[in-house]
Amino acid sequence: MIPLRDSTRSRTFPAVNVAIILINLAVWLYMLTLSPGEAMRFVFRYGFVPASLAAVDWSAPIAAATAVLPPLVTAMFVHGGWMHVVGNMLYLWVFGDNIEDRLGRARYVAFYLVCGILASLAHTLANPLSDRPAIGASGAVAGVLGAYLLSFPRARILALVPLGFFLHLTEIPAGFFLALWLILQLISGLGALVAVEQVGQLVAWWAHVGGFAAGVVLIVLLRGALRGRF
Repeated sequence: MIPLRDSTRSRTFPAVNVAIILINLAVWLYMLTLSPGEAMRFVFRYGFVPASLAAVDWSAPIAAATAVLPPLVTAMFVHGGWMHVVGNMLYLWVFGDNIEDRLGRARYVAFYLVCGILASLAHTLANPLSDRPAIGASGAVAGVLGAYLLSFPRARILALVPLGFFLHLTEIPAGFFLALWLILQLISGLGALVAVEQVGQLVAWWAHVGGFAAGVVLIVLLRGALRGRF
């Protein structure tokens, strides 16, 4: 299913959400100017490699954080293809403005980054020895989806739904749309755990699940501080 818009209107202009989208698109456009070798080096430099955690000296917490946090953050703004970046940014465009509206701009920045970081750590738990750089905004975006599910479960999502060879335009309850999305990630993640030994995991399914869970937990924790907004 491809979401096009939701029925919940924001009360404020989603400046942070738009800025995040523009940064992601700018990074992708820059990557298009690189040669294949340069692009690969860019991905390894700014992506997050799960196996790199094993080389960190955790007895020095500040030095460890300095080594680990930058790639956890920069990886959220690097993508591997047009479908990758456009898909993530479309979901963020549809769902992110309402979460920014609820949280406020500063909290939304922190929320987005924390969801992305926790999503990458969830991917690492599932693939601790992987030497493939994990890239993309999907973990952070999944956090936005988790927060949206709890915040706007009765909203309606206008989506394109594949029916055979055709796409059907229809409105779907947000609760159903997002629950189905999560179920598909879980099924794919479980399948990847079986196949990873043979072919390696090419999609960070558990980052999606971990990010979604992080979004749910964080929005629940924030409800007390933002009672007037909910």
